[in-house]
Amino acid sequence: MTVLPNDGLSLAAEFTPASHEEWQALVEGVLRKSGKDVSGTAAEAALSTPLEDGLTTRPLYTARDEAPDPGFPGFAPFVRGSRPRGSTAGGWDVRQQHSATDNGTVLADLENGVTSLWLLVGERGIPVSSLGPVLDGVFLDLAPVALDAGREFEGAARELLRLYEERGIAEDAVRGSLGADPLGHEARTGEALDFAPAAALARLCAERYPGLRALTVDALPYHEAGGSAAQELGASLATGVAYLRELTGAGLSAERACAQLEFRYAATADQFLTIAKLRAARRLWARVAEVCGAPGTAAQVQHAVTSPVMMSRRDPWVNMLRTTIATLAAGVGGADAVTVLPFDHALGLPDAFARRIARNTSTVLVEESHLARVIDPAGGSWYVERLTDELAHAGWEFFQRIEGMGGQAAALRSGRLAEDLAGTWQARSAKLAQRREPITGVSEFPNLTEPPVRREAAPEPPAGGLPRVRRDEAFETLRARSDAHLAATGARPRVYLATIGPAAAHTARSSFAANLFQAGGIEPVTEGAFEDSGATEACLCSSDALYEERAEETARTLKAAGARQVFLAGRPGQYDDVDTYVFTGCDAVAVLSATLDRMGVS
Repeated sequence: MTVLPNDGLSLAAEFTPASHEEWQALVEGVLRKSGKDVSGTAAEAALSTPLEDGLTTRPLYTARDEAPDPGFPGFAPFVRGSRPRGSTAGGWDVRQQHSATDNGTVLADLENGVTSLWLLVGERGIPVSSLGPVLDGVFLDLAPVALDAGREFEGAARELLRLYEERGIAEDAVRGSLGADPLGHEARTGEALDFAPAAALARLCAERYPGLRALTVDALPYHEAGGSAAQELGASLATGVAYLRELTGAGLSAERACAQLEFRYAATADQFLTIAKLRAARRLWARVAEVCGAPGTAAQVQHAVTSPVMMSRRDPWVNMLRTTIATLAAGVGGADAVTVLPFDHALGLPDAFARRIARNTSTVLVEESHLARVIDPAGGSWYVERLTDELAHAGWEFFQRIEGMGGQAAALRSGRLAEDLAGTWQARSAKLAQRREPITGVSEFPNLTEPPVRREAAPEPPAGGLPRVRRDEAFETLRARSDAHLAATGARPRVYLATIGPAAAHTARSSFAANLFQAGGIEPVTEGAFEDSGATEACLCSSDALYEERAEETARTLKAAGARQVFLAGRPGQYDDVDTYVFTGCDAVAVLSATLDRMGVS
């Protein structure tokens, strides 16, 4: 958005304003040079990127891309933030997750930048009886505690309230969340819980603990089952509405019921989608609260967690980059609390270095990058405002779909919600397999020689409900097969890269092929002759022109030397003795899995 200076000086005054049509004409010219003869809106569409939920990111957004007025920070519909000052007072709440009974790590986090604690209690980690020792030395009037105890939420909540009373914490000084989430637990485990204890805790908090929320609407189970941003939004709204019905039925007013809910969302490395999702979530919940007759408590309290789905087990150091982008997006999107999962989260319990990096991610963004000094820094961006609006509509549509199934509980128990999430994940899995959604260090630029990172095993997460997916799972399976072969034979499966012509002709495709095969744990060999490589399969790498001249001859020679399968890196053609073509957009997982099968790698 351009703001003209008030001194009359306009740096663009001598330039004729360009129209959208003129820009499209320039795009047409560039595309024509690349072999695409399209014009007008088709030219713009050729540069657009499809997203999930039927959304599309266009290459250019202007003032023509209108979106509803987002209002002001701290005022309905709260798109620009739940508080008038945003996070400018001191940044967002840095909330660290803990699942081990280690008081030392809790204190170390709080002494070095963490401002609140997210405790996984019960089967998920910390025994209820150990809450006291874990919180020993913690100033509970200064450090809010958010519980996550699954079926043991009532016992954990009562124990935490007992600790507050035992340590003399004034009731109006208590902050945090008791974390009751019966539907979230059902989504995780398939086990239905009685809502009455959650309602009793909500009444207790409403009457005695004004700064404590009894329930959490956790959208992570739907995100971790492969759901899209809109499905995550819709499921969270349906869960929140279900809780409002239960709480008002238990005697709370709509205003007091809304005040008992905290919402938890995933923050991914898709920066703009995360920003838009958090903004859209506040807008949608404001609408729900308005319809319920509680506009005064419509500001949604948000806890953003860096996505477990995006975390890789191979080359986990790249996770630091992913979580940094996700944290930035969560902060810009207006989350009240942000949890940065340590980079080794997918491997087990994090070590001290990983925890330090996790908490320092927020510290650097807040204290050094000054990200929190601007209220809603993405506000006014034509792209962000339009994406927020489109995502809000998609999320509302999915919410209505769940309500049409009979509500969140019915949608879970019927399996229809799981089917919707599985359909989304299936489509995304195809993109991952084709490497159209690349995973650095896994499907792109893997390093077979890097020693694996080992961590102490973490408690097993609850199971029995919705599945938990990971972006790297298909490639991780391939790499695990290669690792087993290495352990059994002392060598990885190999493929010989038969380069044709000078380096200038083959480097691009030999690099592509090496990258592809290493993603499946197959070691590329480029030196010496095929007979000396220890490989049983080979891949031709060169330019299209040299393929025309020498591909068939080279493939025939390789077959005569004992190659059981000959690949060609490049566009599919009709070359004799070439069995398989590998190219950008091919199903890499299918190709690599079939290759390991032929090589006898079980």
